Amino acid sequence: MLEDRTEHPCQVVDMSPGNVALRTDRIGMPGEKVIAYIDHIGRIEGVVTRTLQDGFAMTVIASDRKKDKLAAQLTWLANKHELDLPEDRRHERVAPRNPTSVLQLTDGRQYQCRIIDLSLSGAAIEIDVKPAIGVQVMLGTMRGQIVRHFEDGVAIEFAVIQRPETLDSEFNTPRA
Repeated sequence: MLEDRTEHPCQVVDMSPGNVALRTDRIGMPGEKVIAYIDHIGRIEGVVTRTLQDGFAMTVIASDRKKDKLAAQLTWLANKHELDLPEDRRHERVAPRNPTSVLQLTDGRQYQCRIIDLSLSGAAIEIDVKPAIGVQVMLGTMRGQIVRHFEDGVAIEFAVIQRPETLDSEFNTPRA
């Protein structure tokens, strides 16, 4: 979304925690504030730094903590092929509007976590603990099991394929 509040499709050409190059039909002007919604990343804010032949480059305006999380997401996305994550997924993965959730183990222990992305069949979460692969868990109200570890978190496969409406109400509704 450009400063005039118009929305336009775009494609990430290159990205780091501090900068993004976007390909788009509507080129923002240097100094213009921009908000971009990027698959697997979510919402980022920034300012156009220069125009490109088919788009523009922008800085990412975020706290150090958010830039660290963005770096972790980009690392995960860049290395997911090394984690044996299939490119042809059964279900599309999206970044939820409300990424904050709680992971609960069967013994009742609970841990705050951040959802990197989720689909009808599972989720990738950033979390400080790494329950063993195969451990049964609850992500919010969704039952599942840990199926993979990666640098900053774990992947969960839900016990049953979820309905889009269920995921939407669980993870896209702002929490009080």
